[in-house]
Amino acid sequence: MKERLAGRKQLGMQGEAGAASYLQEQGMSILDRNWRCRTGEIDLIAEEKGILVFVEVRTRNLSGAFGTPQESVNLRKQRKMLETARVYIHRHGKHESQVRFDVVSIRMAPDGTIAKLEHIRNALE
Repeated sequence: MKERLAGRKQLGMQGEAGAASYLQEQGMSILDRNWRCRTGEIDLIAEEKGILVFVEVRTRNLSGAFGTPQESVNLRKQRKMLETARVYIHRHGKHESQVRFDVVSIRMAPDGTIAKLEHIRNALE
């Protein structure tokens, strides 16, 4: 069981690093990674043209055994993300910022490279 958890954690870390690189290539500045508070964690917090962007990164193996990465961002996860973003905004005095919530969905190939990356802007309604 520990091996499987370690493997999932490693997969998630690889996905987050790939997502951060991709977002930077798209012109975003990464402000925080794995930002935590009592309400939860946000994988990446970025800024794009003055917009504060909260990013959930979901990584899965290419096999697709557990559905698509974006399907795992359920209503419960969305609520936690909104709640955590509110805390971040309050603590960092970003009350006047325009805010957006994105999801980056990543499929990893068996060799550890990114096989598919999908960036979903305005993913939360």
